[in-house]
Amino acid sequence: MTAFSPPVPDLLRTLGHDLRWQLVTALSRSDLRVRELVEQVRRPQNLVSYHLNRLRLAGLIRETRSIADGRETYYSLDLDRMKALLNETGSAIHPGLDPAPVDASGRAGSRPVRILFLCTHNSARSQMAEGLLRSLDGSGVLAFSAGTEPATVHPLAVRAMDDLGIDITGQHAKTLDLYRDEPFDYVITVCDRARENCPIFPGHPEQIHWSFPDPAAAEGPEETRFQAFRETALQLKTRIVYFLLMLERSR
Repeated sequence: MTAFSPPVPDLLRTLGHDLRWQLVTALSRSDLRVRELVEQVRRPQNLVSYHLNRLRLAGLIRETRSIADGRETYYSLDLDRMKALLNETGSAIHPGLDPAPVDASGRAGSRPVRILFLCTHNSARSQMAEGLLRSLDGSGVLAFSAGTEPATVHPLAVRAMDDLGIDITGQHAKTLDLYRDEPFDYVITVCDRARENCPIFPGHPEQIHWSFPDPAAAEGPEETRFQAFRETALQLKTRIVYFLLMLERSR
């Protein structure tokens, strides 16, 4: 009898290249620009750009134009697609290869992880991230948010979070100066401009960047603008769910 060998999944062919693997792992924690990726992988820019394009064509990474400098592009890993493809790849090998469950038993009694979300005005993206993290994790983390130029919490941000069943009416915009001397485990910038102006914090926490356009910049009738806020909230939720999984598996 002739043995049947199914074709190698496209994901394995894509990630089987050393440089593409390095790029994907670099983007798994933070959104980065080409020159930052070049510095991390120590390969020529033209080679890095070529393999970034291969990953983009495979649907594994996304591009967003920086709102701080329109000449710059941030690359981010599409975690939902990566997870789906990894699951399909496991099933192609054996149907019993399901993702391993997260064991949170070791977290009891451990120190909460302190996380600060930063954007420019602390009116939408960082406020929604703070509310989402608190609602998704419970007592395992302490979530904070601030802005480099704080304004007021945007009413459409409040509405978008309410649409997800999360109440952030008690949150208010805060200046970054309130937290400059406080220790954090992670500082996550959700705005390109805030990343460019992010100070050094005590203890050198890990700095992560998630490149999100400002939903407040959306134009049109209120319902159209609301959809920009809701889409941002949903994307933030995805990022935070995967971030929490990373925290769980590292503790």
